[in-house]
Amino acid sequence: MGVDYYKILGVDKNAKDDDLKKAYRKLAMKWHPDKNPNNKKEAEAKFKEISEAYDVLSDPQKRAVYDQYGEEGLKGQVPPPGAGASPFSTGDGQTTFRFNPRNADDIFAEFFGFSSPFGGVGPGSGMRGGSRFGGGIPSMFGDDVFGSVFGSAQQSAHRQQPRKAAPIERRLPCSLEDLFKGTTKKMKISREIADASGKTLPVEEILTIEIKPGWKKGTKITFPEKGNEQPNVIPADLVFIIDEKPHDVFTRDGNDLIVTQTISLAEALTGYTVHLTMLDGRQLTISIYTIIHPGYEEVVPKEGMPIPKDPTKRGNLRIKFNIKFPTRLTAEQKAGIKRLLAS
Repeated sequence: MGVDYYKILGVDKNAKDDDLKKAYRKLAMKWHPDKNPNNKKEAEAKFKEISEAYDVLSDPQKRAVYDQYGEEGLKGQVPPPGAGASPFSTGDGQTTFRFNPRNADDIFAEFFGFSSPFGGVGPGSGMRGGSRFGGGIPSMFGDDVFGSVFGSAQQSAHRQQPRKAAPIERRLPCSLEDLFKGTTKKMKISREIADASGKTLPVEEILTIEIKPGWKKGTKITFPEKGNEQPNVIPADLVFIIDEKPHDVFTRDGNDLIVTQTISLAEALTGYTVHLTMLDGRQLTISIYTIIHPGYEEVVPKEGMPIPKDPTKRGNLRIKFNIKFPTRLTAEQKAGIKRLLAS
């Protein structure tokens, strides 16, 4: 196959235009002779080789011939498939592909947008045969200008790219009932949009937010590019962040629901029945016959919050107790308690 242009650029055979441009940009910057004053001869050869590889692979017609017949077919030693008249004809009845390598400086100038980026030595002076840098003409500005000029081009291109505006975040308060059952919320927003002429005008829009059962505080819902439209700016994303309103009865711990009941000492010792209205409106009754001591917790499985990844499953209901001890007892009550507990 002769010269392997894919290997020279360091790309595979499926490389797209962007891959070729990226590879050429990197290698041209590295091997430009003005960047390599101490090994200029080697750099000239490499620069020419890189330019030729990019010239071939970035041209669909040249690349098609090269992929099938290699460098030999590209340079006229093997007839390409379906070759007819010009540009495949040599004029003597034979059909070959006429390959004319382009000037390496012309390719560089086209690619980076500079007619003479390295100080007085323009692209028209000719790279073929090594004559472009073979005359010993030094860079007028030395090695530093390469970085400054090339860097300026990159910075200029970067400035022309539209930037993405920072996301706009808004709290979305939800009741525990909303997060238990799921709900739909409608949010009205106002923003600026641009017409075809670039003029902005205010519009109002209704956004629909589907709250899923079991969602937690901190869950984010993103509406891409719903911010104001401005020239050279990609509109900001609008992000709603779930916030949980306090509940009168329950608190949440992950997927569990927690409720605290205040009971008397007598109830703690003799048994207690819990009556609760759950977040979905069901009435739940739990009878406790064991002694409820300080720190005791009754766990009711599968009566907590839905689990977001599988709403058919739930966390637990955890019932805690605040035991009210009497502030004083009569002598008769104390004697009675001693007799009771002693037995």
